[in-house]
Amino acid sequence: MGIDFHKKDNQTTYTTRQADHTWMEAMKELVPSMNTSKATDIGCGGGIYAKALADMGVPSVIGVDFSQAMLVGAKENCKEYHNITFKQGNALDTGLDNDSFQLVLERALIHHIQDLKACFQEAYRVLEDKGIYIIQDRTPEDCLLKGDNCHIRGYFFERFPKLKEREIKRRHSNELVVETLKEIGFSEIKEVKLWETRNVYEQKEQLIKDVQERTGRSILHELDDGELNELVNYIDKSISTESPIVEKDRWTIWKAVK
Repeated sequence: MGIDFHKKDNQTTYTTRQADHTWMEAMKELVPSMNTSKATDIGCGGGIYAKALADMGVPSVIGVDFSQAMLVGAKENCKEYHNITFKQGNALDTGLDNDSFQLVLERALIHHIQDLKACFQEAYRVLEDKGIYIIQDRTPEDCLLKGDNCHIRGYFFERFPKLKEREIKRRHSNELVVETLKEIGFSEIKEVKLWETRNVYEQKEQLIKDVQERTGRSILHELDDGELNELVNYIDKSISTESPIVEKDRWTIWKAVK
């Protein structure tokens, strides 16, 4: 019952947010020479992170996504950015030229990919020598952290263990990611953890409303409306503060060099 990325109704699903400064600071640490890079954002969705790369000084960014509907939203989202272009493709067959990018970004993508080896091979192909590959996703350990006033996502799995089973099944372990990167030929592999700010709410009521109306709610698409209301009530009772609430998600980022 997951979100259909090809439906026209969902083309703005991932265009309404902006990349947080916590993410930008992490990227600057990992890729210090952004302003000399030609980058591709594979699995770009609504263009949020393609736009962030451009804002950080990347001179040329190409966003790639398999969904034409998503690309329509991304183009509208980035219409003021003349250094960002988009093309349809997928992580196993981007259609990009060989050895043509200094930076490849794949954020929140690999949990949709079963064949990691083919995905990583495609990134290796399009990178220049010494090019940097950035993968950002959640490991099973990231997903199973307890819920608290900042880590709202943890409450999803506490209230509905069936979501936990589905989440673990689609997430790749750190060990598998690192082993596969090495197998493809990547070197200088580095793993970092990031608590990325998702949103800031002045009052708890704003958070509750956001969860109820969350369009890019991913794993929550597994819940029906009644279950979603149960979850909202559970979160409401579990959070011990009224304001402000800084919602954060825990991610793993892997950096590798061709």
